Order: sequence, then C-alpha cells, then structure tokens
Amino acid sequence: MRRMAEEIQPAGEQSSWILSWLPSWCPTSPSLLKDAEEKMLKSVKQPFSRQHVRISNDNYLWTVAFSTHPQPLSSSHLQPHTVAPRPPLVLLHGVGGGVGLWAQNLDSLSSSGPVYALDLLGFGRSSRPQFSRDAELAEELFIAALEEWREKVGLEDMVLLGHNLGGYLAAAYTLKHPNRVKSLLLVEPWGFPPRPENPNHNSIPVWIRAIGALMSPFNPLAGLRLAGPLGPTLVQMIRSDFKQKYSSVFGDNTVSDYIYHLNAQTPSGETAFKNMTIPYGWAKRPMLDRFGQIRADIPVFFIYGSRSSIDCNSGHALMGMRPDVEITVIRGAGHYVFADQPEDFNQVVLQILARTDTTTEDEKI
Repeated sequence: MRRMAEEIQPAGEQSSWILSWLPSWCPTSPSLLKDAEEKMLKSVKQPFSRQHVRISNDNYLWTVAFSTHPQPLSSSHLQPHTVAPRPPLVLLHGVGGGVGLWAQNLDSLSSSGPVYALDLLGFGRSSRPQFSRDAELAEELFIAALEEWREKVGLEDMVLLGHNLGGYLAAAYTLKHPNRVKSLLLVEPWGFPPRPENPNHNSIPVWIRAIGALMSPFNPLAGLRLAGPLGPTLVQMIRSDFKQKYSSVFGDNTVSDYIYHLNAQTPSGETAFKNMTIPYGWAKRPMLDRFGQIRADIPVFFIYGSRSSIDCNSGHALMGMRPDVEITVIRGAGHYVFADQPEDFNQVVLQILARTDTTTEDEKI
C-alpha cells in the first residue's frame, strides 16, 4: 500500500482582480490540478511521499519523494532507508511541466536509490510568486528556491537532472552551488546557445514571425487561458502527441487534462521564463557563455532525442571546452525524450547513476 507524507496545504495566493476572474473563465482550480496529478501518478507502483516543502517568503515547492529517509520531509510515514546507495536524483521539469510528466520514469529511476521530483517555483502545485522582470534576478529566485528546498529536505548533495528550462536551471544551480552537485544531467536543455548576431529570420515562416510579433507582449501560454472553456479541447488538439507519448499508460485524455490544469493556473514561472527570453526563444543570459565556469570535477552528461528540433550543437560546443562531457542521443525520441522513449531514457540515466555511485564509493575509500 502506498504511504504518503501528510500533505501541508499551501497558503492562499494573493488576490487580485485577474486571479478572481481567471477561475470563472478557465475551467481549472488547484483542486482540479491535484486530481489531474493523482491520475497521472496512479500508474506509479513504487511507494512515495508527497508534500509542500516550505521555504522563505511563504513559498513552497511541491515534492514527490521515493525511497528517502524519514527525516527529510519531517514525516514518520516515509519508508525508512538505512544507507543511500548513491546521492539522490533530483528531477527538474521544463516550461509548462510538472512532476506528473515523469510518470513513465519514476518506478525505474527509483529502483536504484532515492529520487525527488519537484514542481519548480512558479509552476505546477508549487507557489506562484511574482518574479522580477530582470532576467538575472528571476534566475536567482529559481536557484535560491532550489537551494532552500535542498536544505529543508536535508540533502548533502545530489545528482541534478533537468529537462528544457529545468536543464538551464540545473546548470545555473551547479555554477552557484558546486559542492552540492555530484553529477549534472542535461536533457534537451533550453537556453544554452546565444542568439546569433544576424539570425536567419528567412528560415522562419512569415506567418510565424507575424504571430510572434503579435504575441510578444504576452506570456507563452496566454492563449490557453484566453481560450477559457475551450482550453481543454485546445490542448487535446494542439498537443495530441502527448496522448501517443503516454499511450502505454493512459488510453484517455489524462495527460492533456494534466497539462491543461498545469498551465491554466495564474502564470508565474511562465512569466519569469518570458522575462528570461528574447525572440524567438533565445535566452537573455545564455548558458554557454558561463558553462566553462562549472567545476571540472563535476561530470556533465547531455541527453538528446534524435528527432528533436533542438540540435546537439551546444553539447558538442561544450565538449570542445571539456572533452569529458558526454552526449547520448536516443533514437526515435523528440524533445520530450523521457516520454517518447521512456525505457531507453531510463536505461541511460540508470547507467549514469551507477557510475556516479561507483565514483562516490571510490571517494569514501
């Protein structure tokens, strides 16, 4: 039987006219997001705990934990675990994501040791504060929240795995807190290459550029909220590929419903992401410009999908700086490589974790 930590209910969000208007227009609520996540995680067989981990300024990070000590989340309900075979694996999702999207990975990845998946600050079931419009300050708030979370959970160090924006933030965290990161796994990371000085706009269709110019003042997923009652149907139509990605687990609209409720809530992390970008999707503070400062003794691994629109150029550029950087391309996978080819993805990550475990044992000797 699944054991869960007591769920601490979050404090109410600050009210405003737009917050009171959104629920009446969008068929969503924190309760419906909770129900949608429950359906996503029903396929997970390993016991796990769930809790809002409190950090400063009344913020909290929604956390799912596997095979952890009872102390970190302050609950006697967690399964006791005597000695961790390796540093805990911490999963950071991308823009518009949440813990439920790891549904096809959690059982396998937690089979060899502790795993934590959390909703980034401003996303999912975590608190949704107001971020600075300054890209550097917004990034710093993400990183400060992750560091406070680590302290509250009680982790000495960890293996960070980030997808998309989560990969960017994992790298940024490693730059600031190198002593806390044993290995860095970057899955289709966003925000690494700088924007070209003379970007080839001709390669972008005119209609896309026109829509981009029209929507530039708005958040990336504003259209989903503006669609109101049509939002769930819109997700089913535009992101019908997600139904296929999780078809071995769900035969209905479970995934699209979850994605809708993740992103129909009041935007926060999404707004921060917008403030960290310049057209079309480039990072204001590209990670490649800073990556050389990452400590040389921290192993770095890139995982890409062979069918992704994101190329491996950033990974290869970093190999030029650091020959020890490793790149794995998973055949048949797109940007959501962990959902497109979950078995292959899980195997690759487990192999990396096994090597991390060996390194940790060597250090003890």
